[in-house]
Amino acid sequence: MSAEIGQFALILAFALALVQSAVTMWGAHRRDDALMGLGRMAALLQLLFVLIAFAAIAWGYATLDFSVELVARHSHTTQPLAYRLAATWGSHEGSMVLWILILALHGGALAVFGRTLRATFLARVLGVQGLLGAAFLGFSLLTSNPFARLSPAPLEGTELNPLLQDPGLISHPPLLYLGYVGFSVAFAFAVAALIEGRVDAAWARWVRPWVLFAWTSLTLGIALGSHWAYYELGWGGWWFWDPVENASLMPWLMGTALLHSALVLEKRGALISWTLLLSILTFSLSLIGTFLVRSGILNSVHAFAVDSARGAYVLAFCVAATGGALALYAWRAPAMRTGAIFGPISKEAGITLNNLVLVVATATVFLGTFYPLLYPLIAGGATITVGPPFFNLIFLPLFAILLTLVGFGPLLHWKRDQVKAILIRLRWPLGLFVIALLAGTFAFGLARTLAAFGIALGVWLIAAGGLLLVRRWGIGSKTAAASWTLVRTTPVAVWAVALAHAGLGVTCIGITAMGGFEANKVLRMGPGDQVEFAGRTVILDSLGQVIGPNYQADQGVFRIIGGRGPRQLISERRFYPSSQTQTIEAAIGPSLVGNLYISVGDRDEAGKAVIRLWNHPFVGWIWGGSILMALGGLISLSDRRLRLGAPQRSRVKAGRKTAGAAA
Repeated sequence: MSAEIGQFALILAFALALVQSAVTMWGAHRRDDALMGLGRMAALLQLLFVLIAFAAIAWGYATLDFSVELVARHSHTTQPLAYRLAATWGSHEGSMVLWILILALHGGALAVFGRTLRATFLARVLGVQGLLGAAFLGFSLLTSNPFARLSPAPLEGTELNPLLQDPGLISHPPLLYLGYVGFSVAFAFAVAALIEGRVDAAWARWVRPWVLFAWTSLTLGIALGSHWAYYELGWGGWWFWDPVENASLMPWLMGTALLHSALVLEKRGALISWTLLLSILTFSLSLIGTFLVRSGILNSVHAFAVDSARGAYVLAFCVAATGGALALYAWRAPAMRTGAIFGPISKEAGITLNNLVLVVATATVFLGTFYPLLYPLIAGGATITVGPPFFNLIFLPLFAILLTLVGFGPLLHWKRDQVKAILIRLRWPLGLFVIALLAGTFAFGLARTLAAFGIALGVWLIAAGGLLLVRRWGIGSKTAAASWTLVRTTPVAVWAVALAHAGLGVTCIGITAMGGFEANKVLRMGPGDQVEFAGRTVILDSLGQVIGPNYQADQGVFRIIGGRGPRQLISERRFYPSSQTQTIEAAIGPSLVGNLYISVGDRDEAGKAVIRLWNHPFVGWIWGGSILMALGGLISLSDRRLRLGAPQRSRVKAGRKTAGAAA
C-alpha cells in the first residue's frame, strides 16, 4: 500500500509542479498577487508530496517489501538496516527521487524565505523551478518508476552493491546533490532576470547565498567521494579522472567562477552578462553530469546501468533547458551591459582573469571526458582512451596558473591598482614561495623541481591567506590593543576568504606530496613474515577467515613498528555470497604527515597472500584542505550582509502599497 501512496504522491507533485510553473509565470505577467501567491503554495505542497514519496521508498526498504521491484533489486534480509535505508538513494530510481526532493526543498525554501524578493521576480524564479521539477518528476514517472511491483514477490532480494554498503553512501550522494541541484537556483535567478531584463547589485546579493551553499555542499561532496574511493576501492588512489568524477568537478570549477563574478557584480556592478552566462552554464553542467551517469553511455564504478530511453529523455531535457536559457540570453543579455569601469590592474581584472582560467580548465575537463565518447561516432567505431596523462599534461598547468592568481586576488584594490604597490604588499608571501621552492629543489633534487614548485604554490596560498588577516589586524603597524580590537571586529567575509584560500593551499600541498613522493611495494607474506617499508617494520601477525553480517572475509592482521609507534592494522578481502562480489577493505594507518595503506589480495597454495603496501605522504591534507575551503563557505554564509541583501518585507509591502496607490 505504501508504494501506491508514494506513486500517487509523485503524480500529485508532478501536477503541482506544472501549476507552480504556469500559474506563477502568468501571475507575474499580469502582476496578480493572488496567482503569484498560489504559485508559492504549490511549491510548498509539491515539497510535501515529494517528501511522502521519498518516505514511501525508505519504508519499503526498512520493511523489506520485496513486492516492490526497486527494494527486491537493492536489498537483502542480511543487509544491515543502515545500508537498507541508505539504499533509498543507492539506485537510479531512488537517487532520482532524492534529486527531486532536494529540488523541491529549494523551491519550498524560496517560497518561504524569498518573500523579500520583488514579487514578480520571485514568481518567475519559482516558475523556472517548477518547470525543472515537472521535467524531473516526469522523468521519474515515465522512465524510472520507483514503485513498480513484482508479482509474485520473491522471498529474498538481491543485495545492494557491496561497494555501496559503506557510511560514505549515507552522506556522499546527498551532499553532492545539494551542490548539483543548488545551482538550479542560480539558473532560475538568471532566467528570471533575463525575462525581466533587470540585473543589479541586489540581484547578486540575493543569488550569492544560494551559490555559496551549493558550492560548499559540492566541495564537501567531492571531497567525501574522493576519500570514500581512497579507502573503499582498495587501489590506493583518491582521483582517477573517471567521467563521473569529472562530471562533479566541472560544475565545481564553473561554480567557483560564478561565486567570484557575482562578488564583482555585487560590489562594482560589473560583469553582468558574464555572471548570467556562468549561472546558466554551471547548472547546465550539473544536468550534463546527470546525463553522463544515467544514459548508459559509459562504464564507470559510479554509473547507474540504465537503458537508452532514459538517456534520451535526459539528453532532450539538457538540450531544452540549456538551449532555451542560452537563446534567451542571446536575445536579452546584449541590452544588460555594465557601465562599470575598471583598470587592467585591479581586483575586477584579477577576478575576470581567474574566471577565464577556470572556464578554460572546465573546457579541458569537458573535452577529455566527452572526446572518448564521441570518437567512435567520428572514427566509425574505433575507440580511444583519455586518462590521467592527458589531464596531468593539460589541466595541471592551467591549475598552477589559477593557484598563482588566487594568491594575488584578495589583496588587489577595487577599480585600479599599481604593480609596484602589489609586489610590496605581497613581498612576504612571495619571499616564502621562493624560499620553499629553493629549499624543495635542494632537498628533493632537480628531478623533482615540479614537486617543489607545487609545494611552494601551496605555501604561497597559505601565506597570502594569512597576510589578508595580518594586514586587516594592522600587526606591526598598530598597538597590541588596537590590533586585538581589529581581530574582534574582523568581518566574517575576510575570515572566509582567508580560510578558503589557505585551504586550497593545504590541498595543493597534499596533492603534490602524494603525486611526487608516493611509494609502494607488492609482495607475498604469510603469518610471521615481516618487511621494512617507508621507515617502518610491517609484520603480518595472522591471516585467517572471519564472518560478517552478510559476507565472509580473508583477514590480515598487521603489527606496525616505527612511525607513530607500535600499532595494529587490519585489512580484509570480503566475499558477498548474495551478489557473488568481492571487495577489499584497506588497512590505513593515518598520520599528519602521511598514511600507511595496506591491502590484502589472493592467497596461494602455500597459505601466503599478495600484500600491497603504499606510503602516502600528506594525503590527508587533500581532504583537510577541502574541509577548510568548505568551512570558509559556511562562514561566509553566516555574513549578516547576505541576509540583509534583499529589502525587508516591510519595505517591500510599503513599496507595493505605493505602487498600488500610484496605479
